[in-house]
Amino acid sequence: MRYKLICSDIDGTLLDKNRELSDFTIQEIQRVSPIPFVLISSRMPKAMRHLQSQLGNTNAPLIAYNGGLVLHNNQVLHSAVIDNAVLETVILLCEKTTIHLSLYFEDDWFVPSMDFWALREADNTKVTPVVKSNKSVLSQWKNEGKGAHKIMCMGHEAEIDVLYKALENSFSNQIMLYRSKPTYIEISHISVSKKTAIEVLLNSCYTNISMKNIVAFGDNYNDIEMLKAVGLGVAVANAIEEVLQIADKITDTNKNNGVAKTIQELF
Repeated sequence: MRYKLICSDIDGTLLDKNRELSDFTIQEIQRVSPIPFVLISSRMPKAMRHLQSQLGNTNAPLIAYNGGLVLHNNQVLHSAVIDNAVLETVILLCEKTTIHLSLYFEDDWFVPSMDFWALREADNTKVTPVVKSNKSVLSQWKNEGKGAHKIMCMGHEAEIDVLYKALENSFSNQIMLYRSKPTYIEISHISVSKKTAIEVLLNSCYTNISMKNIVAFGDNYNDIEMLKAVGLGVAVANAIEEVLQIADKITDTNKNNGVAKTIQELF
């Protein structure tokens, strides 16, 4: 099978123990550079572009927010935002808790304060958020006709449990809830997935490529649909059990250059 496109998740998959691209990873991706290499992540675009620059493939498309925003050459190919009525309820549910809400639209990231959660995310993603209250952001977005590409809820596991159940009961037909860690909930529009985002690329940028011509790498629940859909779905060895079970191939861990090793092997 001739693979013509490579898609990779970032955190827990592509980056090493320091949350950086290793020299070996950069070298291998650049070596096969005629083959497009697409970053596909729950991150915002701004938290992915420095990685693109390091890889030397800034002309490649970006799939951000787990597929909620697909960009190519600064053009929006696909965008799916959460209804502001949902955001309003999330804000109300969190008011009497210690849960931190981060709100994202395109390259904007808003936090109510630079608390522990905001500082940690800023350190991980190399992006500095704008400090603004959740209600002020909601009001601004209502006036501007915008909505959240992603809502990130971060807090104590017990409070996150309660919030998750409340949102699942009220909005299961409107939003996708993804528990990336016991202390995190990532919320996106119900239609969003990495698989559908790749389909957007195949219909717009890569019309001569089909799903069977794609190699994809991942490690977590939000990668499962993508890995099952492509020609070769590769799990890093540190992936969760559910991903390891559905993968066509298991490579080394992210800390041991699993993605680069498979690229070297396949190409």
